[in-house]
Amino acid sequence: MIYLLRHGEIKQGEERRFVGQFDLPLNENGLHQARLWQQKLKSGLFEKMYASDLSRARQTALIIAGNHQKKVHLLPALREINLGEWEGMSVAEVQARYPEDWQRREKDLVTFRPPRGESFRDLALRIEPVFNQIVQGLEGDILIVAHAGVNRVILCHVLGMDLANLFRLGQDYGSLNLLERNKDDWQVVAMNIPPDLCYP
Repeated sequence: MIYLLRHGEIKQGEERRFVGQFDLPLNENGLHQARLWQQKLKSGLFEKMYASDLSRARQTALIIAGNHQKKVHLLPALREINLGEWEGMSVAEVQARYPEDWQRREKDLVTFRPPRGESFRDLALRIEPVFNQIVQGLEGDILIVAHAGVNRVILCHVLGMDLANLFRLGQDYGSLNLLERNKDDWQVVAMNIPPDLCYP
């Protein structure tokens, strides 16, 4: 079983911003979410644990690992999408400063790249090989702590969904997805489970 987790909530202002690879830590609620998963997901059950090396994912994974001395493998390849010049900017700022780019993004979410950034297709080309490598020869349970964009790309990959539909998949802060492989096929057993739900 693959336990695919989005990191906990992060420190942001009131305005929604493009975070991407901007390295923000967990806020108090994010730390609480990670501690809830620590109580529910005993790290000893995992054959291996992987996380993006960005602070928010790393913190979440290390809290879950706790004192069990379970090594968390930090992979830069699992970082969130690179938003280039848009990193850290609010939606309103991007719309005001890059109106033409914003319209192009609205028309073609999959291949549009912010200046000096990645498209979602670029992200998929980065994420799918590392995911396939992680799960190759899978025998036990694995934890992957990553980001909303990364998790959506993985879910699209295993479901055979077009990337144009990735925002139809909810990925809240601290949410868990369960993926199971049967021979060559994947099944999404559960998706976007909040940490305060009584699971497992």
